[in-house]
Amino acid sequence: MFLAIGVWQVVIIAFVILLLFGGSRLPKLMKGLGTGLKEFKDATKEDDKDDKPKD
Repeated sequence: MFLAIGVWQVVIIAFVILLLFGGSRLPKLMKGLGTGLKEFKDATKEDDKDDKPKD
């Protein structure tokens, strides 16, 4: 499959990210990413509630 990612590719990507952002900034980056994803999920759930017709 074209988009199949193996273990070595994940290791290499993680190593490159570690080199780019450094060990000290990486936890802050992941926390920000997690917060953004949580807010996005909450917003989509809220939007779904608004779209449902009321009986």
